[in-house]
Amino acid sequence: MTHAFRAAPHPAIAIEGEVLTFPVRRVWCVGRNYADHALEMGGDPVREPPFFFAKPADAVVPGGGILPFPLATSDLHHEVELAVALDRGGVDLSAEQALGCVYGYAMALDMTRRDLQAQAKRDGRPWDMAKGFDQSCPIGAVRRARDVEPTGAITLTVNGQVRQSGRFADMIWSVADCLAALSRLVRLAPGDILLTGTPSGVGPVVPGDILVAHSDAAPSLGATYLARPSASERKASC
Repeated sequence: MTHAFRAAPHPAIAIEGEVLTFPVRRVWCVGRNYADHALEMGGDPVREPPFFFAKPADAVVPGGGILPFPLATSDLHHEVELAVALDRGGVDLSAEQALGCVYGYAMALDMTRRDLQAQAKRDGRPWDMAKGFDQSCPIGAVRRARDVEPTGAITLTVNGQVRQSGRFADMIWSVADCLAALSRLVRLAPGDILLTGTPSGVGPVVPGDILVAHSDAAPSLGATYLARPSASERKASC
């Protein structure tokens, strides 16, 4: 089949210690999966069924790096998360079957335009423009699941200071439970990624901030935000 124009390439994430890469198909996110963060955001940490939202695959920034401050926000927030990468899939999976689909783990940032999210909540509208904007999902290299079990701590530093800190054991729903619940809503497939929620401490990011996400489950991820050029500067560079 001949397309009307050249299709944009799908993002691919590095795999630790390998020349192969992990091609991203879809990005799913589970909301409020740490009790302390649920309280922080005004929610109830009772173990109710998990809820999910999505980010476009092309929102992924493989390896993080230097990023422009996003458009249309004055309240960008960081949310550090463990990303779960799948190389198999299925529908209506048990927790054991779902865990068998995991290829590996990576560190991720669910960047959020909090002002847009707050407005959407007030208006009863979707969060898409708060969560799924361009470059809203930096993801680091994938560590193969055979080499690790995510049982330790997850942290985020901003300019060398710890902003977020939690433990994977603090998740309300485990990785396996999240994947099983998601498989009852959509058919999971190779290339899918699930972001598993963030601990408390989410907060604002300003131009110049250096973010580093770390855990023992995956290679560290860094991102630095730079101010966008002003309208006059953009015009002058044309």
